[in-house]
Amino acid sequence: MQNFDYCTPTRLIFGKGVVSQLPEVMSRFGKKVLLTYGGGSIKKIGLYDKVKELLKDFEIYELSGIQPNPKYNPSVLDGVKICKDNDIDVILAVGGGSVLDCSKAIATGAKYDGDPWDLISYKAFAKESVPIVDIITLAATGSEFDPGGVISRTETNDKIGYIDKLNYPKVSFLDPTYTFSVSRKQTAAGCADAMNHIMEQYFCEDSTRLNDGFMESALKSLMGNTLLCLKNPEDYTARAEMMLCCTYGCNRIYSLGNSQSGWPCHAIEHALSAYYDITHGEGLAIITPRWMKHILCEKTVDRFVQYGINVFGIDDNQDSFDIANQAIDATYRFFEKSLNIPMHLKDVGIDESRINEMAHHIAVNEGLEEAWYPLYEDDLVSILTESL
Repeated sequence: MQNFDYCTPTRLIFGKGVVSQLPEVMSRFGKKVLLTYGGGSIKKIGLYDKVKELLKDFEIYELSGIQPNPKYNPSVLDGVKICKDNDIDVILAVGGGSVLDCSKAIATGAKYDGDPWDLISYKAFAKESVPIVDIITLAATGSEFDPGGVISRTETNDKIGYIDKLNYPKVSFLDPTYTFSVSRKQTAAGCADAMNHIMEQYFCEDSTRLNDGFMESALKSLMGNTLLCLKNPEDYTARAEMMLCCTYGCNRIYSLGNSQSGWPCHAIEHALSAYYDITHGEGLAIITPRWMKHILCEKTVDRFVQYGINVFGIDDNQDSFDIANQAIDATYRFFEKSLNIPMHLKDVGIDESRINEMAHHIAVNEGLEEAWYPLYEDDLVSILTESL
C-alpha cells in the first residue's frame, strides 16, 4: 500500500428537498453571489426560480451559457470579470459538472492579478479563491466532491485538468430528483464517465483488496442502476445510488493507498473533445476498450482477469487471456448495447485527418510514458486509429 495524505473538506448534503437549506448555508459566506449555470435546463425544471426565491435576500449576479467542455473564453474570463467588478463573496454553481468545473477556474482566477490561464496551466499557483457552493443536476463527473475541473481553450486545442486544493466546494447539495429530467444520452454518458473514473484508479500496479472491492462494487452498481434509470427516469433509488457512485469518482476515496495509473483514457479523450468538442463520456466509452486491447499483455493480464471475474462474473476456469478478452468485450458491449453509445470515432464526427496531430499533442502534454502501461506517440496513433 502506498503512503497518502488525505483530506476532504467538502460538506455533502444529500437527499430530497435538501436545497431548502440553501439560505442558511450561503449566509455563512456573504451576500454577494455569482450564480453560474448552463443552457437553461435548470429553468425548465423549476430549479432556477426556486434558487432565486430562496436567495431573495441576497445580491445575485448571473453567468449563464456555460457549455459542456467549459470554455476559458468566454465563460471563465467573463466569470472572473463579474467577480472582480462586483466583489463577489461566494459562487453558487447550479447544473452539471461542466458548470462546476468552470466555476472552480473562476474562483481562483477572481483572486489572481494575472491571466487566469497561468493558474489553469500551472505556470502560477493561487493563494486564495472565492468559496464555491453547488447544486448538482447531473450524475457524472464527481466535481462536487473534488478540487479539480477540466477547462478547454479552443484556440490552442488545449483541454487541461486543473486541480487546486483551494477549489474543493465548501458545500455540495445532492438531490437525486433534479436528475430525473436528464436525457437518456446524458444519463448514459454520465455512467460511462463515472465508470471510467473508477477504472482509471482500478487499473494500476499496486492496489488493496479493500479498494478493489469498493471499485468493483461501484462499477456493478453504476451499470445496474443506470439501466434502471434508463428504464424509469424517475426511479429515485436508482438515481440516488448512481449519483453517489459518481460523487465518489474523483475524490480518491475509491483508491487511497493505490499507486497512480496515469489516467490514460482521460488523457486521450481530452484531446478528442478539445479538437472536436464531443461529449466527454461518449469519447471515453469509445477509447476505453481499445486502450484495454492495446495494453493487454503478460504484465496487465491478471488485472483484467480479476476485473472480468469480479465485475462481469466471467467463469474463472479458463485461460487468463481468454478471460481478459471476454472482459474487454463485455465492457464494449455494455457501452454499445446497454447504453446505446456510439462506439466509433467516425460516429461522433471524427475522421483520420487529425489522428497524428492529436497523438502528438497527447504525447507532448500528458506524460503517459509514466502511466501504469507506458504509452508513446506510436501507441496513441494505434489506439486512436483502432477507435475509428
